[in-house]
Amino acid sequence: MTDAIRVGVLGCAEIARRRMLPAFARSGAFEVAAIASRDPGRGAATAAPYGARALPGYARLIEDGDVDAVYIPLPAALHARWAEAALRAGKHVLAEKPLTTDPEVTAELYALAHTRGLALMENVMFVHHGQHARVRRLVEDGAVGEPRSFQATFTVPRRPADDIRYRPELGGGALWDTGVYPVRAARHILGADLTVVGAVATAAPGFGVDTSGAALLRRAGDGACVHLSYGLDHGYRSTYEISGSTGRLTLDMAFTPAADHVPVVRLYDRSGGRELTLDREDQVANTVAAFAAAVRRHGVPPEAEEATLDQAKLLREIVRAAAPAPQSCD
Repeated sequence: MTDAIRVGVLGCAEIARRRMLPAFARSGAFEVAAIASRDPGRGAATAAPYGARALPGYARLIEDGDVDAVYIPLPAALHARWAEAALRAGKHVLAEKPLTTDPEVTAELYALAHTRGLALMENVMFVHHGQHARVRRLVEDGAVGEPRSFQATFTVPRRPADDIRYRPELGGGALWDTGVYPVRAARHILGADLTVVGAVATAAPGFGVDTSGAALLRRAGDGACVHLSYGLDHGYRSTYEISGSTGRLTLDMAFTPAADHVPVVRLYDRSGGRELTLDREDQVANTVAAFAAAVRRHGVPPEAEEATLDQAKLLREIVRAAAPAPQSCD
């Protein structure tokens, strides 16, 4: 299509090759225009199925006049640098989560995007799946009574030792990789009035980053408790549960459901349990469509920006709460 958004991708990350590039190509709103890589062979192999150009290095793609938008699936520690460079070059930006590892930097990037009239979007895909909107409506309609607690867990198995998720200089660690999901889920379901009460982080032997962690949060007003857990050295688990004054609700496959997955919300109350079967959705395609809409509008919806900023603040609070206390010299 002649008015397709020409997207360029920085790097050949697994999520780009497996999820995002196919979704961009299928969307109809995007043309995969270029792939930048420090490895020419890898870049060419990644670009070939899409008829895209393989460019030598990230800066070359940022400067390319035939690219309208940039997707950044690089390690977390590199997001801020390349998102800023893309925005200053007049490109719309979709960056993997977390957008940055510093809430002040995240706010500065949004300010820059506003100044340039550009879309800046963090790629938290699960919030674009309709199952969570259904859960929110159920909670708002009193399906569990008054919310008392929210528990969410996202854990994945250990990866090879050289995986970038285990490199501290690249922003590795469980919190930045899997912890973002339960944190965002709490904010997505319960709203913005959350504060961190405490947190722990643990590194498995031989690793220089946290490989598991947990956080306890509290919602202002009603005092609802939030317990979040996450990890990179576990059996796969992707779930959340909301307990209330009259019942509870659970959702499995909450964060990374396949496009053919049939979501099931399980409700339990005094009368017993029941299941609500929802429609299949492709959250990757939904995310790409949301980014296309943001590009057309020259900005993300205010509520999406606010959610990303709130999430960034909560992540920093968790980092601070999990840090070991100074040892006394007495």
